[in-house]
Amino acid sequence: MQIDIPELCLVMLVGATGSGKSTFARRHFLPTEVVSSDFCRAALADDENDQSVTQDAFELMHSIVSKRLRLGRLTVVDATNVRPASRQGWIELAKTHNVFCVAIVFDLPDQVLVERHAQRTDRPFGAHVIRHQRQDLSRSLRGLEREGCRYVHVLRQAEQVDQATVSRTRLWTNRRDETGPFDIVGDVHGCLDELLQLTQRLGYEHTRQDGGWQVRHPQGRKLVFVGDLVDRGPDSPGVVRFVQGVVASGAGFCVAGNHDVKLARALMGRDVQVTHGLERSLAQLADASAQDRQDIAAFLDGLVSHYVLDCGRLVVAHAGLTEELQGRASARVRSFAMYGETTGETDEFGLPVRYPWAKAYRGQAMVVYGHTPVPQAEWLNNTICLDTGCVFGGQLTALRYPEKELVSVTAAREYYPPMKPLAAAAPSLSAQLAADDMLDIDDVGGKRYITTEVYGTVQVREENAAAALEVMSRFAADPRWLIYLPPTMSPAETSAEPALLEHPAEALAYYRKNGVAQVICEEKHMGSRAVLVVCRGPEVALRRFGVQGEGIGIVHTRTGRRFFADTATEQALLAQVAEAAERAGLWDELSTDWLCLDGELMPWSAKAIELIRTQYAPVAASGSEMLSSLQDLLGRAAAQGRSVEALQRVVDERLSSVRQYRDAYGRYCWDVGGLADLRLAPFHLLAAEGRTFVDQPHDWHMRTLARLAAEQPALIIATPHRVVNLDDEAACTAAVEWWRSLTAQGGEGMVVKPIDFVTRGRKGLLQPAIKCRGPEYLRIIYGPEYLRPEHLERLRERNVSAKRNLALREFALGIESLSRFVRQEPLRRVHECVFGVLALESEPIDPRL
Repeated sequence: MQIDIPELCLVMLVGATGSGKSTFARRHFLPTEVVSSDFCRAALADDENDQSVTQDAFELMHSIVSKRLRLGRLTVVDATNVRPASRQGWIELAKTHNVFCVAIVFDLPDQVLVERHAQRTDRPFGAHVIRHQRQDLSRSLRGLEREGCRYVHVLRQAEQVDQATVSRTRLWTNRRDETGPFDIVGDVHGCLDELLQLTQRLGYEHTRQDGGWQVRHPQGRKLVFVGDLVDRGPDSPGVVRFVQGVVASGAGFCVAGNHDVKLARALMGRDVQVTHGLERSLAQLADASAQDRQDIAAFLDGLVSHYVLDCGRLVVAHAGLTEELQGRASARVRSFAMYGETTGETDEFGLPVRYPWAKAYRGQAMVVYGHTPVPQAEWLNNTICLDTGCVFGGQLTALRYPEKELVSVTAAREYYPPMKPLAAAAPSLSAQLAADDMLDIDDVGGKRYITTEVYGTVQVREENAAAALEVMSRFAADPRWLIYLPPTMSPAETSAEPALLEHPAEALAYYRKNGVAQVICEEKHMGSRAVLVVCRGPEVALRRFGVQGEGIGIVHTRTGRRFFADTATEQALLAQVAEAAERAGLWDELSTDWLCLDGELMPWSAKAIELIRTQYAPVAASGSEMLSSLQDLLGRAAAQGRSVEALQRVVDERLSSVRQYRDAYGRYCWDVGGLADLRLAPFHLLAAEGRTFVDQPHDWHMRTLARLAAEQPALIIATPHRVVNLDDEAACTAAVEWWRSLTAQGGEGMVVKPIDFVTRGRKGLLQPAIKCRGPEYLRIIYGPEYLRPEHLERLRERNVSAKRNLALREFALGIESLSRFVRQEPLRRVHECVFGVLALESEPIDPRL
């Protein structure tokens, strides 16, 4: 006997003790698929026969089965299940998780069961227990299907049990093996001419043959119809015959729409209300032969609720489908897929108000649907409605998958008057931007595993995510602007040079060792990190970022805070950058109306003035005052003939160090009265509409940004840089000498980067940049006297490995956030990465590195 079961279902074994259920389960199912009462009793009491824990054991069974079904795993319940009351809970659990319940019944003769029981020594109960179980089973066996079991298989002899085979059948909705490419067509509603035009525009060849259609695409693409082929339009029978030809020839698929099912029921003689365009379909079929009507009814009645395609990446359902219903089989799934859900309210046109399931959708699969006419198809949380109201005078729309391109043809005329006007006033925000107006804490909080293209999975700890949320909620700019936060940067490994902590030789050696042939050395400006989002105009800010009334962009810090408290200064700076992009021709050249740049804004004091006043200046003032006083006292002591020369040398050295410390930070401070006193040094052109620029080498970024500087030289600085071949010793020596020259003149130092923005070595992703800071600048970081031998030796023990790991993870998250934004993914997906960068910043890494 062959037992066919769906690939995803709840299998309930039913039979008295000794009927062979557990042996059968071990033979035909994986050990992990079987959840038995004996196992759960043993797990709780170390004895599978301990009846005192039976209730707890069944609670444990229920929990395990529920979680497996939620995760989409076939599960076998191994218990006696001979009474309707004991089966009811499993059947309800299957309904809750929208899977079929399959009963495999072991209805073996009493004699067989009693003989088997007599051979067992681990079951201390009499044969009367087995007879009672057999009686319970016999009384309720015929009612298993009424109880809710979709399939019932009865084994009545021991030989049948031994010879039975179990075969798993694919669910009707499961076409994961079909990987496309697809062309998904919205609601047709009898508009055959428009359907033929659209499919021709999509590249399909179709010919009529023997009353049917032959349809093919020269590149092997397939059509997928979202349902509602019929009603309201001029030729519903013609549309059905066309789609029949598509499906029969293997050129596509079709799911059931509510109008399709209603027409099928009417043709089969069921009692239906002839409304909403059904009267037109029936009139068009009035002269059709009985066989034609029967064929159309059978085809429409046989359409499935939805399809899961392309390894689960794509779901097509007429009215859409939430994640927990995808790939499932139940009346609830079919109802949702064809009708959706309503709130119970009606709008001003008397139509039911649809529950906005797509607004809350968080599934991985793209969902393509129709059912509710919209003026134009637009994306919302990886879902899209393709019903653009062709029958109402709108358009017939198709989505090319995986390209995500929309193709439409306009209806020849209005074939049926809509109850609700199709053409509505254009909203100021897209559906996605409107939905993104409020972020859900569950989308950014808690422990997270963020998948990135360049690094793989980045883990964010729950406590770090909480810290990021605190910063964002209290201090950050409007989060709709925050599409990127820059990563931290690792320093070079500790130098072996005397009196130096950092030196370019170590950075060059790192890249050379990892197989990099060419690097770029850029002057490191001593300012504050600034990210600029600049739009061509305020209308772009609204259309692309959903921000209104805040000008043409933002300048924010690496922690997402506004750089300027003065909005006028910010907008004036952005206006000059936008004007420079206009003059340089970048808007048209890059086919964009917004840009995202990363750079340094100077002077350092423009942003760090409070830090300077409260931390750096007090150290310099108090140290200078104290050591000057001590120097004076020692001078008096020496005048009195006391021997204090050694102590004087120490004090003189320390006072010199404090003054050098003061001079070091003083170089990066000047008064800022307005925009004319600011300087911007951009070094990354990160992204524009439709693309990021991480595929461009760093010298491209330097050249492109230099064009901005040429147009606005009073504000924008072109960063000095050198491209160095690492196999050229002279070039490497020249780069080191350039660093010495920069630092000798009071510069911070330089940054060494591989020429390619994203570079991999033998062991994976390499550091995107390594900073080499000069000895005087490091006084600001480590203190005035860090170069004293006892301090320098201690600092040489610093370890940069943790910093480098952090830099790689933040770099990957930054690229990922930009990539998601330019792909126009939901803002929550972008902010998952942005919050991730900020969360990683709270890891316990030495901030001086």
